[in-house]
Amino acid sequence: MLPAPFLKPVAMHIPDGFLSAPIALIFWTVSILFIVIAVRNARSNFNDRQIPLMGIMAAFIFAAQMINFPVIGGTSGHMIGGVLAAVTLGPWGGILVMTSVVSVQGLLFQDGGLLVMGANIFNMGVLPVLIGYGFYRAVISSSKMVRLFTIAAAAWLSVIAGALFTGLQLWLSGTSPLQIVIPAMLGIHALIGIGEALITVAAVAFILRTRPDLIDAQANAPRGGKSWILAGVLTALAVILVSPLASVDPDGLESVAEQLGFNSLGMSAPYQLISDYNIPGLGDTHLSTILAGLVGAVIVGLIAFVIIRMIRKPEKSI
Repeated sequence: MLPAPFLKPVAMHIPDGFLSAPIALIFWTVSILFIVIAVRNARSNFNDRQIPLMGIMAAFIFAAQMINFPVIGGTSGHMIGGVLAAVTLGPWGGILVMTSVVSVQGLLFQDGGLLVMGANIFNMGVLPVLIGYGFYRAVISSSKMVRLFTIAAAAWLSVIAGALFTGLQLWLSGTSPLQIVIPAMLGIHALIGIGEALITVAAVAFILRTRPDLIDAQANAPRGGKSWILAGVLTALAVILVSPLASVDPDGLESVAEQLGFNSLGMSAPYQLISDYNIPGLGDTHLSTILAGLVGAVIVGLIAFVIIRMIRKPEKSI
């Protein structure tokens, strides 16, 4: 059996210290603007039957992000999930779900900085969702193969777009020169994007085969039975159970930071709750990682569920 340090998920998001205060503030403002727009639009676009899907998708994406896969040269990547959220929930539900995931990761697991959370929400939530929905909307009436190919392209591009904006934020913050950080970020994330595309297409293809109504933007919410809810819960649980097998190689941003020499700028969180995805008192063990994943998935799922339930308009009784 491999030693526990090899089996632990690693940090994924921008930490505090990488971005300047003005850049962090700008992206907080931009992200809040998109969140407000998403809340307003979600009020009229969701009904009672769709509410559980928000929670299930949030839990699954959180679980999927815990698993880093090796890429090349000692670097790893992980799924973002923004395109999957956009295809299944639309742009507004997708933004709310991704915001829930990134926020819980930062606040509870110290995965990503608090001051730069606005940038993380934009890079990993808003941007991928908008790209994913825009691409999918353009081919929604096309054949299954065309839609899957387009989703793959959107998933790959969403990773590239997030990497590009991260590079720009680092440059504007004076962390690294533009001509160095952009090629470094895009080079490694072009490979990570392939993994994102494959995972997203696999998930969408499965849904298209079993419950195509879940990703038909023109269809009503699924009716009858709750088997799809159970399937979603079990899938998220299965992902969490294998999360201890994640690669410990540094992820794309961490690898670039090490190569370009600004990794030391990262600041630790001012508090520790379930840092490094380990339950306090259980140490760095497989069980600790699995339990942390379960806690995170439940919390992020409940948050997304409660948010959409609170903001959606009640259905009119006939």
